[in-house]
Amino acid sequence: MRKTDLSMGQDEDGDEINLTPMLDVVFIMLIFFIVTASFVKEAGIDVNRPDAPVTETKPEDANILIVVDANDDIWIDRRVIDPRAVRANIERLHAENPKGSVVIQPNKRSTNKMLVTIMDSARSAGVYNISIADST
Repeated sequence: MRKTDLSMGQDEDGDEINLTPMLDVVFIMLIFFIVTASFVKEAGIDVNRPDAPVTETKPEDANILIVVDANDDIWIDRRVIDPRAVRANIERLHAENPKGSVVIQPNKRSTNKMLVTIMDSARSAGVYNISIADST
């Protein structure tokens, strides 16, 4: 009987939980999450902000200024323009001054949809130099 008690004590010391496979799985999961997290990219629009608050331009390099008020009304040359006519107006003004760029000045309460619509109209009119100015 004594011999069986000793043999049971030896078996208990030899039966341990092996943590090596669990650590391997944890490291593999860690590598997987690191690799997949590096490919996540947020969608958005690149905005080119001017470096200087006020710049002087020559009359021949005048920009096309488009103002969007709080009611999403579009103003070009001090008159209200229909959103469908923005492209035609930009084409006309760009033909008069090919070196000029488009400057959009949205109100803080205007919607982003109107801003993106104007930017798309300018690009479809052939003007790719578009800036967004802060309303004063």
